[in-house]
Amino acid sequence: MIRRAGLIVLLLSCWLRAAGGYAAEVHNVRVWIAPDHARLVFDLSSEVQHKLFTLKKPDRIVLDVSDASLQSNLETVDLSGSPVSLIRSGSRNGGKDLRIVLDLKEHVKPKSFALKPNDQYGHRLVLDLYRDVAPEAPQKTAVASADDPAALRDIVIAIDAGHGGEDPGAIGPGRVKEKTVVLGIARELNALLQKERGFQPKLTRDGDYYISLRSRTERARKMNADMFVSIHADGFRDHRARGASVWVLSPRGASSEMGRWLAQKENSADLIGGVGGVSLEDKDDVLAKVLLDMSMTASRSDSRDIARSIHKNMSKFAKMHKKRVEQAGFVVLKSPDIPSILVETGFITNHDEAAKLKSKAYQRKMAEAIFAGIKAHFSAKPPALTWLAWQKEGRGTTRATPSSYKVVRGDTLSVIASRNGVSLSALRKANGLSNADQILVGQVLKIPAS
Repeated sequence: MIRRAGLIVLLLSCWLRAAGGYAAEVHNVRVWIAPDHARLVFDLSSEVQHKLFTLKKPDRIVLDVSDASLQSNLETVDLSGSPVSLIRSGSRNGGKDLRIVLDLKEHVKPKSFALKPNDQYGHRLVLDLYRDVAPEAPQKTAVASADDPAALRDIVIAIDAGHGGEDPGAIGPGRVKEKTVVLGIARELNALLQKERGFQPKLTRDGDYYISLRSRTERARKMNADMFVSIHADGFRDHRARGASVWVLSPRGASSEMGRWLAQKENSADLIGGVGGVSLEDKDDVLAKVLLDMSMTASRSDSRDIARSIHKNMSKFAKMHKKRVEQAGFVVLKSPDIPSILVETGFITNHDEAAKLKSKAYQRKMAEAIFAGIKAHFSAKPPALTWLAWQKEGRGTTRATPSSYKVVRGDTLSVIASRNGVSLSALRKANGLSNADQILVGQVLKIPAS
């Protein structure tokens, strides 16, 4: 009889839990710090209802979670670098509900929302705290002058490392994460472009935090970017899948984005045409459509040129998924006026490619392939009012006699040739090198006149 009663209690307990009779539990709190906001993620045992409000003097944020209990130690949460000085909790309504209070050390705009379970996490409650960040000053668009090269602007390259923070992307053997690998490649590309005169690279993220897809293209627009390159690593349930790929916007994706821009033109502050662009807001529908179509056509043409060059460079050392540049309607490719490409650097779920992708040497090699493609395109077709355009017009100083270059760690002969505007064959000939292209750190190379 006692056993039967115990069984009844157990079954009743399971039924109450399934019916929501027991409180949801908060098991863990994670904090992600971005330049413009901090994200707090509360891991939950089940879906919850919550309310958010703020209090003044002192500034606090209050999160009331219905029918929930805390099963985590808030004192262990690392709040360094966040706008929160202290996080504490208490119970309400006779212990049925949970109240979480965040004491603030600076003014923020809070936003909360729930996330459903995915492959990595269960139910979550997200609290974003947006800081007051001064808007980035617009880049100067001074008129170029042969007598004043200092007035010329650099070509801005927006480098976008995919995923981040709560979103790890694909995960490979040994728990290597896409978000970590692609940030490493993005930083390598950023370093290469920083060394190249006439270019100004800018990272959409330079840390482990999440940025929404639309926010990534919005950031590129605020940067006045001349090009946007998004870096990813593929994942697939079949671990045999392998190969890198380069993507541009498909015709269908371009068509849908044009429709979105035209539909919101009356209420949008967005411009087309890059630096010093054109607003669609005051244009009639026909003219707006013509301007947008011209901008997207030019942008997609440049995107394809850059993508083909990068695809060719990558194919020299990496297995490519397809023999040509591929097309899709990815959101991050949908800037109407900014040439945009997406580079899938390989399948991180493939054991061999994962081992390569987490290697710093391979990350640099991948960055060099992207860098060489970007440089080749903009050297041939530099935007107006840029230092590279001024150089192309023959106003810059050219070398009449050979110079030299000392090899540093990570250099390759092809990258040295690209940086100095000379052909690989000319560089080989000037230094008596064979096709093996073997160079040593510290070796001094002659750079022939370009």
